[in-house]
Amino acid sequence: MSDQSLFFLMIFFIGFLLLQAFAGPAMGGRGSRRRLRERIRNLSVDPQGSQHLSLVREHYLKDLSPWELRLRGLPGMDGLQSLIEQAGSSQQPQRAALTSLAAAAAAGSAAGYVLNSGFSGLLIAVLVGALPLLLLRHKRAKRLARFEEQLPDALTTAARAMRAGLPFTEALNLVAQEMKEPVGKEFGIVYTEINYGGDARGALLGLLERVPSVAVTAMVTSVLIQRDTGGNLAEVLDKLAGVVRQRFRFQRTMLTLSAEGRLGGQIMSLLPFFMAGLLSLVAPDFLPQLTQDPTGRKLILGAFGLMVVGILWMRRISHIDI
Repeated sequence: MSDQSLFFLMIFFIGFLLLQAFAGPAMGGRGSRRRLRERIRNLSVDPQGSQHLSLVREHYLKDLSPWELRLRGLPGMDGLQSLIEQAGSSQQPQRAALTSLAAAAAAGSAAGYVLNSGFSGLLIAVLVGALPLLLLRHKRAKRLARFEEQLPDALTTAARAMRAGLPFTEALNLVAQEMKEPVGKEFGIVYTEINYGGDARGALLGLLERVPSVAVTAMVTSVLIQRDTGGNLAEVLDKLAGVVRQRFRFQRTMLTLSAEGRLGGQIMSLLPFFMAGLLSLVAPDFLPQLTQDPTGRKLILGAFGLMVVGILWMRRISHIDI
């Protein structure tokens, strides 16, 4: 592997780690996401053990051709489908995967031919193939943040509608009409599924699958418990809206307080690569003395490993698990 290829590979890996470590919210680490997945799994399975399937997804599966159904059954397609739904996109997972693979193959072949390097072509292919997935993850993060920001107003609107005498389903329809995307669209899907004869539990669990957040989990759990045990649902939604507002305000405060540390971590992680590029321009013969020596290459790899450990450690201390 050439020094230039190794340098670009290190930059790509560090950039990817920085994106994963600091681009997301400052609240909710791996522990909270793991607990959230367990809650969703426990809610999604009824006492008889049957899985709930939304009417929208069931209709979507019926419209697929046999060839698309085979592609849809490949490993990883369910996760890609969930990612696409959570990002608010209308793509079909099998077509998105084929498009990504075709673009990666074309870009990798062209880069390998132009640069005359198989490793460079493979690296470009991986970058191009991973770009749609990274864009979907970015869209999902932005959409979930926007949903949680709008959710308190949606809960307050639903609670006021129920106090005015509307049933729960009509309150959902009112929220869908009054609120903007993504809250209006998601509540509209829930109302449509219930209105066309679907089970309210299955529709709410479908919302939880499309919007996997702690706030939505609390809302769905509260509604399901109220439907089983009774009680004043409007009052429950009002109190839940207050809790979500306080949580969102606390999240914004923690983002502000941790901004300096996160920015410092990004600068310190990218500074060695900036200095290496600057030295290559100012003194082209300086870095080859280090990279061509076996001990120097070991020192570079050791420093790179310490950088990875430092990024993971900074991510650990800058994220709050609640």
